[in-house]
Amino acid sequence: MTLRAKAPVGAPVWLDLMTSEPEQIRSFYGELFGWTSTEPDPDYGGYLNFLKDGVPVAGCMQNQPEFGTPDLWSVYLASTDAKATTDAAEAHGGAVVVAAMDVMDLGCMAVVTDPGGASIGVWEPRAHPGFGVLDEPGSPGWFELHTRDYDAALAFYRDVFGWDLHAVADTPGFRYSTLGEGEGRLAGIMAAGDDFLPEGVPAHWSVYFSVESADATVTDTVRLGGSVVQPVDDTPYGRLVTVADPTGAVFKLIQR
Repeated sequence: MTLRAKAPVGAPVWLDLMTSEPEQIRSFYGELFGWTSTEPDPDYGGYLNFLKDGVPVAGCMQNQPEFGTPDLWSVYLASTDAKATTDAAEAHGGAVVVAAMDVMDLGCMAVVTDPGGASIGVWEPRAHPGFGVLDEPGSPGWFELHTRDYDAALAFYRDVFGWDLHAVADTPGFRYSTLGEGEGRLAGIMAAGDDFLPEGVPAHWSVYFSVESADATVTDTVRLGGSVVQPVDDTPYGRLVTVADPTGAVFKLIQR
């Protein structure tokens, strides 16, 4: 198991799911990925943690009708100062959705949008360092922004989160850059056309979970009440598929 004690500054550090059916979803991800989960903590608004082999991999909270948002997965990037990061986001064309706020002794969180409108969380770790396992079966495997404003996004994540950007491809049909390079890559930004962002679909971050077999996991997803959004596809980066859990929260699978 590839354990990680601390996320580099600017790198994905945590992800969580906002869901309308927490109990159903705990069972779904438990069977799909072998996750266990803590009990909802009333001191944290009923928030719970998912664990893989006892190591934190993600969080989960109750979606409420007044939020006005669908069930979804959110990605958080590591910061040494969440308030300074939100200030920088505003100064570089973004907006603050949730101002920096302490989560008891666990850390400080915030949510901002980038210039293309994609929401991204900010986490300043204290007692809670974020997910502790990466790119192993049943754990987070990759994080990717699909945006219509590629150049503005590159500048934003470079200037606000300190990204060390490396262009993977820069042709009219495929523009993609990563945080880090080679085996040290930690996340990506894609210039998304209509195939990835049809009209009405906003720019967004996607999370990929690593699996031993994409096909077998898709079969299990459907059996457990989920659905296939985009079928399995072989790519230079692995066997990929987009699915949704039983309440419609979309996520991706990657078989290296």
